[in-house]
Amino acid sequence: MTTAYELAYVRKEEEPVLAAPLSEVGAIGWLRANLFSSTTNAILTLLGIALVVWIVPPIFRWAFLDAVWEGDSREACIAPGAGACWAFVKAKFAQFMYGRYPLGERWRVDLTAVLLIAGLIPLAIPRVPFKRENAIFMLVVFPIMALILLTGGNIGFPIAFVGLLAFLGLLAVGGIALATASPDSPLLVGRAVPMAMALAVALYVAGIVFPAAPIAFGRTILELCSIAAGLVAALSGLAGIMATPGRPGLRNAATIWLAIAAIVVVLLIVAADFGLTFVETQLWGGLLVTLVVAIVGMVASLPLGILLALGRRSKLPAVRYFSIAFIELWRGVPLITVLFMASVMLPVFLPPGVNFDKLLRALIGVALFTSAYMAEAIRGGLQAIPKGQFEAAAAVGLNYAQTMRLIILPQALKISIPSIVNSFISLFKDTSLVLIIGLFDLLGIVQLNFADSNWASPGTPATGYVFAAVIFWTFCFSMSRYSMYTERRLHTGHRR
Repeated sequence: MTTAYELAYVRKEEEPVLAAPLSEVGAIGWLRANLFSSTTNAILTLLGIALVVWIVPPIFRWAFLDAVWEGDSREACIAPGAGACWAFVKAKFAQFMYGRYPLGERWRVDLTAVLLIAGLIPLAIPRVPFKRENAIFMLVVFPIMALILLTGGNIGFPIAFVGLLAFLGLLAVGGIALATASPDSPLLVGRAVPMAMALAVALYVAGIVFPAAPIAFGRTILELCSIAAGLVAALSGLAGIMATPGRPGLRNAATIWLAIAAIVVVLLIVAADFGLTFVETQLWGGLLVTLVVAIVGMVASLPLGILLALGRRSKLPAVRYFSIAFIELWRGVPLITVLFMASVMLPVFLPPGVNFDKLLRALIGVALFTSAYMAEAIRGGLQAIPKGQFEAAAAVGLNYAQTMRLIILPQALKISIPSIVNSFISLFKDTSLVLIIGLFDLLGIVQLNFADSNWASPGTPATGYVFAAVIFWTFCFSMSRYSMYTERRLHTGHRR
């Protein structure tokens, strides 16, 4: 009789590896998994294919096969069976890019674009070294160079602006002295500094409300007295800081003075004469205006949004309520209203003879408007950070500023990348609203050229709109793809 042990079988060679079924791999497997996985999906796939076959060939024929690529006037585009009038885009391409920027000065716009690309590409590629130096170039050096190149430099600033800047700096030093004062501080800090600051503010406000003839340096007697009072506040505050044990406010006071000095240096640079022809912003147009409004709005709104998001979560009631009021006010008003107010209503409230450039007013309005939406996007990221992160930072002895800069904000910004880029894309598309205040962006300059009787044809408007749509789509799609790349690189989804 055979035992169970005698029936045992041990394989001495490996089982052959069989190829996967053709229905599960390759193109057929992908089609089964994604397009024909069920009866409903198969029906939807066939309907989609039918829709593509119905729409794409006519569009392709209109845009390429029957399109008019060469021509000097509308005669070429009104021929029987003519499709897209790309000859119109070719003839007006320079205006679409530069607007009415002087022909002999357009090299300055091209040089600005080259500098932007040369700084942006290395900053966007993770493997390229010198990220800090490149960031300094893009955030500090490039804006100054772009302003000089595009405008021509030699920009005069009113002495009132410089005086106000110095006045605020003087008061800030006195404020630091009061904020860092201790019971051991001298009596000078407790009495002289507040009195000098109050006197400076009162005299400066009186000098604005009740203007009088200037007596020296283009300033009225009240304004001169206010600056003198601010100087007294700064000197007394500095003396109080130096006399306070440990001098806790000395670094902050030095930071303020360095910031004021840097701003003054920038003003002197842009006010210098570089021999370039001044080009007023009314002549700017096309893609130039679109990029200027979009880039300035993006760069300015991000730090403002961070400050507003932190302010809305602050434990200080004044800071929290101010941030909430600012955010809700700007989010509750359409951008077109903001632009209209900045262009039409703001000059009404300014003193006689004081006016700002129309483009500058639009940039300020766009930046403030976008910063409100940016604040809410970043606040969502801050709320997603676990409480343990704050407790861990406190456990290692980090203060509030260090905790936010080193631990909380990097994680919050990483989580908020989709919302931030969504706001940037929305801002880029909303730049077309500047047409309401007389600034011709890409879409505005395209529409303006429809009125040219030399190119009036049935296909001209459609061709112009398609051209503008392709430009907008290219920029928005690029931002979206780079956002997804950044998310994958930083593991924004916290994948395990």
